Amino acid sequence: MEPEDDQQYSKDGQQYSEESQQYWANRSEEFSPAYYADIGQNEVSETLASVFDHYVQADAEILEIGCSSGRHLANLLDDGYENLTGIDINDDSFEVMADHYPRLAETGTFHTGAIEDLLPEFDDDSFDVVYSVETLQHIPPENEAVFEEVARVSSDLVITAENEGNSPTRGRKGKEVSLVHDDFPLYHRNWKDVFSKIGLAQLLKEPGKRDTVRVFRVL
Repeated sequence: MEPEDDQQYSKDGQQYSEESQQYWANRSEEFSPAYYADIGQNEVSETLASVFDHYVQADAEILEIGCSSGRHLANLLDDGYENLTGIDINDDSFEVMADHYPRLAETGTFHTGAIEDLLPEFDDDSFDVVYSVETLQHIPPENEAVFEEVARVSSDLVITAENEGNSPTRGRKGKEVSLVHDDFPLYHRNWKDVFSKIGLAQLLKEPGKRDTVRVFRVL
Protein backbone atom coordinates (compact mmCIF):
# COMPACT_ATOMS: atom_id res chain seq x y z
CA MET A 1 0.00 0.00 0.00
CA GLU A 2 1.46 3.31 -1.05
CA PRO A 3 1.54 6.16 1.49
CA GLU A 4 0.46 9.45 0.00
CA ASP A 5 1.78 11.79 2.66
CA ASP A 6 4.09 11.90 5.63
CA GLN A 7 1.93 13.15 8.43
CA GLN A 8 2.73 11.88 11.88
CA TYR A 9 0.02 9.76 13.48
CA SER A 10 -0.51 9.73 17.20
CA LYS A 11 -3.28 8.30 19.33
CA ASP A 12 -3.62 6.38 22.55
CA GLY A 13 -1.92 3.07 21.80
CA GLN A 14 -4.61 0.68 22.97
CA GLN A 15 -7.37 2.72 21.34
CA TYR A 16 -5.54 2.79 18.03
CA SER A 17 -4.73 -0.92 18.14
CA GLU A 18 -8.41 -1.80 18.56
CA GLU A 19 -9.53 0.66 15.89
CA SER A 20 -6.89 -0.61 13.46
CA GLN A 21 -7.98 -4.20 13.88
CA GLN A 22 -11.61 -3.25 13.27
CA TYR A 23 -10.58 -1.21 10.25
CA TRP A 24 -8.91 -4.16 8.53
CA ALA A 25 -11.47 -6.71 9.70
CA ASN A 26 -14.24 -4.75 7.97
CA ARG A 27 -12.38 -3.39 4.93
CA SER A 28 -14.60 -3.84 1.86
CA GLU A 29 -13.31 -1.61 -0.97
CA GLU A 30 -9.76 -0.48 -1.71
CA PHE A 31 -7.18 -2.75 -0.01
CA SER A 32 -9.90 -5.34 0.66
CA PRO A 33 -9.56 -9.08 -0.09
CA ALA A 34 -11.53 -8.66 -3.34
CA TYR A 35 -9.33 -5.71 -4.33
CA TYR A 36 -6.18 -7.81 -4.06
CA ALA A 37 -7.75 -10.83 -5.72
CA ASP A 38 -8.61 -8.68 -8.73
CA ILE A 39 -5.02 -7.43 -8.92
CA GLY A 40 -3.64 -10.95 -8.71
CA GLN A 41 0.04 -11.86 -8.62
CA ASN A 42 2.52 -9.00 -8.88
CA GLU A 43 6.23 -8.21 -8.69
CA VAL A 44 6.39 -9.26 -5.05
CA SER A 45 4.77 -12.61 -5.90
CA GLU A 46 7.51 -13.22 -8.45
CA THR A 47 10.27 -12.19 -6.04
CA LEU A 48 8.86 -14.46 -3.35
CA ALA A 49 8.70 -17.34 -5.81
CA SER A 50 12.41 -16.85 -6.61
CA VAL A 51 13.29 -16.65 -2.93
CA PHE A 52 11.36 -19.81 -2.12
CA ASP A 53 12.93 -21.64 -5.05
CA HIS A 54 16.37 -20.84 -3.66
CA TYR A 55 15.84 -21.29 0.09
CA VAL A 56 12.77 -23.45 0.72
CA GLN A 57 12.14 -27.17 0.28
CA ALA A 58 8.94 -28.23 -1.48
CA ASP A 59 7.57 -29.98 1.62
CA ALA A 60 8.11 -27.00 3.93
CA GLU A 61 5.37 -25.88 6.30
CA ILE A 62 4.62 -22.29 5.29
CA LEU A 63 2.64 -19.56 7.06
CA GLU A 64 1.62 -16.25 5.48
CA ILE A 65 0.70 -13.54 7.95
CA GLY A 66 -2.01 -11.31 6.49
CA CYS A 67 -2.70 -13.56 3.52
CA SER A 68 -5.89 -11.75 2.44
CA SER A 69 -7.53 -13.69 -0.41
CA GLY A 70 -4.35 -15.65 -1.07
CA ARG A 71 -2.76 -14.32 -4.25
CA HIS A 72 0.82 -14.97 -3.03
CA LEU A 73 -0.02 -18.36 -1.52
CA ALA A 74 -1.76 -19.36 -4.75
CA ASN A 75 1.42 -18.58 -6.63
CA LEU A 76 3.40 -20.78 -4.25
CA LEU A 77 0.86 -23.57 -4.63
CA ASP A 78 1.32 -23.41 -8.40
CA ASP A 79 5.05 -23.82 -7.80
CA GLY A 80 4.52 -27.05 -5.86
CA TYR A 81 4.31 -25.91 -2.23
CA GLU A 82 1.29 -27.56 -0.64
CA ASN A 83 1.73 -27.24 3.13
CA LEU A 84 0.26 -23.76 3.29
CA THR A 85 -1.35 -21.87 6.16
CA GLY A 86 -2.71 -18.34 6.18
CA ILE A 87 -3.88 -15.84 8.77
CA ASP A 88 -6.04 -12.83 8.03
CA ILE A 89 -8.17 -10.58 10.16
CA ASN A 90 -10.83 -10.07 7.48
CA ASP A 91 -13.18 -13.06 7.28
CA ASP A 92 -14.18 -12.08 3.74
CA SER A 93 -10.68 -13.15 2.70
CA PHE A 94 -11.57 -16.79 2.61
CA GLU A 95 -14.86 -16.39 0.79
CA VAL A 96 -13.04 -14.42 -1.90
CA MET A 97 -10.31 -17.05 -1.92
CA ALA A 98 -12.86 -19.78 -2.55
CA ASP A 99 -14.06 -17.87 -5.62
CA HIS A 100 -10.71 -16.79 -7.05
CA TYR A 101 -8.36 -19.53 -5.86
CA PRO A 102 -10.53 -22.60 -5.14
CA ARG A 103 -7.59 -25.03 -5.23
CA LEU A 104 -5.80 -23.00 -2.56
CA ALA A 105 -8.94 -22.80 -0.44
CA GLU A 106 -9.23 -26.59 -0.56
CA THR A 107 -5.52 -27.27 0.01
CA GLY A 108 -4.48 -24.80 2.70
CA THR A 109 -5.37 -24.19 6.33
CA PHE A 110 -6.71 -20.76 7.22
CA HIS A 111 -7.44 -18.80 10.39
CA THR A 112 -9.40 -15.59 10.90
CA GLY A 113 -8.16 -13.15 13.50
CA ALA A 114 -5.50 -10.63 14.47
CA ILE A 115 -1.96 -11.95 14.38
CA GLU A 116 -1.43 -10.56 17.89
CA ASP A 117 -4.14 -13.00 19.05
CA LEU A 118 -3.45 -16.00 16.82
CA LEU A 119 0.34 -16.37 16.77
CA PRO A 120 0.60 -17.06 20.53
CA GLU A 121 -1.68 -20.07 19.99
CA PHE A 122 0.89 -21.83 17.79
CA ASP A 123 3.66 -23.97 19.27
CA ASP A 124 7.31 -23.06 18.89
CA ASP A 125 8.72 -23.93 15.45
CA SER A 126 5.27 -24.72 14.03
CA PHE A 127 6.39 -23.65 10.56
CA ASP A 128 9.55 -23.83 8.50
CA VAL A 129 8.86 -20.46 6.90
CA VAL A 130 6.82 -17.48 8.08
CA TYR A 131 6.38 -14.55 5.72
CA SER A 132 4.38 -11.35 5.37
CA VAL A 133 3.62 -8.96 2.54
CA GLU A 134 2.67 -5.40 3.51
CA THR A 135 1.23 -6.59 6.82
CA LEU A 136 3.78 -6.13 9.58
CA GLN A 137 4.12 -2.52 8.47
CA HIS A 138 0.71 -1.83 10.02
CA ILE A 139 1.59 -3.14 13.49
CA PRO A 140 1.67 -0.15 15.88
CA PRO A 141 4.65 0.32 18.23
CA GLU A 142 2.69 -0.80 21.28
CA ASN A 143 2.17 -4.23 19.67
CA GLU A 144 5.74 -4.81 18.52
CA ALA A 145 6.08 -7.81 20.85
CA VAL A 146 4.29 -9.75 18.12
CA PHE A 147 7.52 -9.69 16.08
CA GLU A 148 9.03 -12.05 18.63
CA GLU A 149 6.03 -14.33 18.08
CA VAL A 150 6.74 -14.28 14.34
CA ALA A 151 10.26 -15.53 15.01
CA ARG A 152 9.14 -18.02 17.66
CA VAL A 153 6.77 -19.95 15.43
CA SER A 154 9.36 -20.32 12.63
CA SER A 155 12.00 -23.03 12.80
CA ASP A 156 14.04 -21.76 9.86
CA LEU A 157 13.12 -18.63 7.86
CA VAL A 158 11.26 -15.36 8.29
CA ILE A 159 10.62 -13.37 5.11
CA THR A 160 9.36 -9.79 4.99
CA ALA A 161 8.10 -7.84 1.98
CA GLU A 162 7.27 -4.47 3.52
CA ASN A 163 7.34 -0.78 2.64
CA GLU A 164 10.37 0.48 4.55
CA GLY A 165 10.20 4.01 3.14
CA ASN A 166 10.75 4.42 -0.58
CA SER A 167 11.64 8.09 -0.79
CA PRO A 168 13.95 10.55 1.00
CA THR A 169 10.97 11.83 2.99
CA ARG A 170 9.73 8.44 4.22
CA GLY A 171 11.23 5.93 6.60
CA ARG A 172 13.91 8.34 7.83
CA LYS A 173 14.32 9.65 11.35
CA GLY A 174 11.27 11.72 12.16
CA LYS A 175 9.39 10.24 9.18
CA GLU A 176 8.77 6.74 10.50
CA VAL A 177 5.00 6.96 9.97
CA SER A 178 2.97 7.83 6.87
CA LEU A 179 -0.77 8.13 6.46
CA VAL A 180 -2.32 6.38 3.48
CA HIS A 181 -5.17 8.42 1.98
CA ASP A 182 -5.37 10.32 5.27
CA ASP A 183 -6.91 7.10 6.47
CA PHE A 184 -4.56 4.73 8.29
CA PRO A 185 -0.92 4.76 9.40
CA LEU A 186 1.92 2.81 7.85
CA TYR A 187 5.02 2.32 10.02
CA HIS A 188 8.27 2.33 8.07
CA ARG A 189 10.78 0.06 9.78
CA ASN A 190 14.18 -1.33 8.91
CA TRP A 191 13.35 -5.00 9.31
CA LYS A 192 16.99 -6.00 9.58
CA ASP A 193 17.20 -3.90 12.73
CA VAL A 194 13.96 -5.35 14.07
CA PHE A 195 14.77 -9.02 13.58
CA SER A 196 18.48 -8.78 14.31
CA LYS A 197 17.56 -7.62 17.82
CA ILE A 198 15.46 -10.76 18.18
CA GLY A 199 18.39 -12.94 17.12
CA LEU A 200 17.75 -13.60 13.43
CA ALA A 201 20.41 -13.32 10.74
CA GLN A 202 19.68 -11.60 7.44
CA LEU A 203 20.45 -13.72 4.38
CA LEU A 204 19.08 -11.51 1.62
CA LYS A 205 17.88 -7.98 0.95
CA GLU A 206 16.05 -7.34 -2.35
CA PRO A 207 14.74 -3.77 -2.81
CA GLY A 208 11.73 -3.37 -5.10
CA LYS A 209 9.79 -0.45 -6.50
CA ARG A 210 7.79 -0.15 -3.31
CA ASP A 211 8.60 -3.02 -0.97
CA THR A 212 11.88 -4.40 0.30
CA VAL A 213 12.08 -8.20 0.49
CA ARG A 214 14.32 -9.55 3.24
CA VAL A 215 15.09 -13.14 4.19
CA PHE A 216 16.13 -13.98 7.75
CA ARG A 217 17.36 -17.23 9.25
CA VAL A 218 16.32 -18.25 12.75
CA LEU A 219 19.48 -19.06 14.70
